[in-house]
Amino acid sequence: MIKGYLVHLSFNFWADRDVPEWGLPYVAARPYLRFDESMWQAILEKMVEQGLNTVVIDLGDGVQYQSHPEIAVENAWTTDNLRDELAKIREMGLDPIPKLNFSACHDVWMGPYARRVSSPEYYQVCRDLICEVIELFDTPRLFHLGMDEETAQHQRTYEHVVIRQYNLWWHDLFVLVDEVEKHGVRPWVWSDYVWCHPESFFERMPRSVLQSNWYYGGDFGEDIASAQAYRRLEAHAYDQVPTASNWTTAKSIASTVQFCREHIAPQRLLGFLQTVWKPTIEACRDLHMEALDLAAEALRGLPV
Repeated sequence: MIKGYLVHLSFNFWADRDVPEWGLPYVAARPYLRFDESMWQAILEKMVEQGLNTVVIDLGDGVQYQSHPEIAVENAWTTDNLRDELAKIREMGLDPIPKLNFSACHDVWMGPYARRVSSPEYYQVCRDLICEVIELFDTPRLFHLGMDEETAQHQRTYEHVVIRQYNLWWHDLFVLVDEVEKHGVRPWVWSDYVWCHPESFFERMPRSVLQSNWYYGGDFGEDIASAQAYRRLEAHAYDQVPTASNWTTAKSIASTVQFCREHIAPQRLLGFLQTVWKPTIEACRDLHMEALDLAAEALRGLPV
């Protein structure tokens, strides 16, 4: 069972400009890597100490990809550095899983290609990056493709807005899924598309794609669509890794574990993912440590 934590190497995924009205630091992309080695090491050590087993690494523009070095920000890791860190992670008993978010809402990390979505050049860049990352990770068992929040509402404060809809969204998802599967790796996505498009989701989403619905509250009332999506995905026999966070409330992960163990069949409940949605920097240490402690407590006693 996945007992995972999502960590950001690059935090350039959220917005293409500062958004003062959000009242949140770190949301805007920066041309340099926001990452502290000491915080990274502390997270890994805490994961081992607390019995977690899977680290999902959002790479973004934090790597000097050989296929597209033009994407990398200042101080991005070399591919040799990444390989060394992955070897260290495995020696610690953790399973590293790559993540690149290709949602047009969260792809500012792609640099110039974020403004060429759905073009032949864009598709080639996506394929190149997926192929290279799979090689760097020595063919991981999973590859998280993101694909969340691609709506007008979520991009209302952005300078550049791109929204794929209808057949185009599905076409582009299948381009990514096909490339991942071509290398013998299982694709993994956020599931929030189902909240507003349940009919097309259940008609077209392959069951080979691992689903992570996310809900960060503690109340699982029947009127909360994002919370009840876990039950709808189970009704259609999708494998799931439910995702929680201390973003809104500290009780998110415990409530999520309890609810999902009651409503998802064990053979389709492949684990849980916790995250904090903050960069991997010392200024956010307390929130990272809290998130890990909460996950450890909620997941303690679950099958390995």
